[in-house]
Amino acid sequence: MSTLLALLDAFDDLPAAAALRRRSYDLLAPLDGLVVDVGCGAGRAVGELAGHTTAVGVDLDPEMVEVASTRWPGPTFLLGDATALPLEDGSAAGYRADKVLHNLDDPARALAEARRVLTAGGRAVLLGQDWDTIVIDSDDPELTRTIRHARADTVATPRAARQYRNLLLDNGFTDVTVEVHTSVHTGPMILPLLAGLAASLGERADGWLREQTERAENDRLLVAVPIFVAAGIRAG
Repeated sequence: MSTLLALLDAFDDLPAAAALRRRSYDLLAPLDGLVVDVGCGAGRAVGELAGHTTAVGVDLDPEMVEVASTRWPGPTFLLGDATALPLEDGSAAGYRADKVLHNLDDPARALAEARRVLTAGGRAVLLGQDWDTIVIDSDDPELTRTIRHARADTVATPRAARQYRNLLLDNGFTDVTVEVHTSVHTGPMILPLLAGLAASLGERADGWLREQTERAENDRLLVAVPIFVAAGIRAG
């Protein structure tokens, strides 16, 4: 858990990650009621939102809920599933899910749940990467494609992000917008992500990961991760 938290904290501290969080808050505005952050992790977004409105975090991992509650003693953090939120019907004005839907076998159920807990006119914001669109410079582009696709196959719904618009529309949301913010990485901070990709092929990817590590050491690394950001308003 400590290793995962350190990694999450490092990514949350990146300027690009902070900018994306701020953009998601802008899309939730006006912040005039309860906002639920689903899959809240260590609670960074909930803590930031709590400075502007009432915020509650929900996560499936009890250890994350405990960590978030310790780090951010003001807001409420609850144990719960994205498809069965511990909230009353129509009790929220805002719903946020960051890097959550691709982990679900049926993202549409989560959007139906978002509609249930939101009041009429409430806003939903979805953020996440499409696992088939990560761009990595490499001396072996074919192996890179194989590695990327192998990693995507380990995710429940790897292409959920490109489906955000239709998921919102199909579940009773209007005024749906979609943006793509590309996060470009050229330093060693992204190496844990590349190691996770390489692990999907085991020893076949050892040489590829060594190449990426050498690129980082020689300032020749380039990884681009498009992040999809979609927003919609719950119809009455």
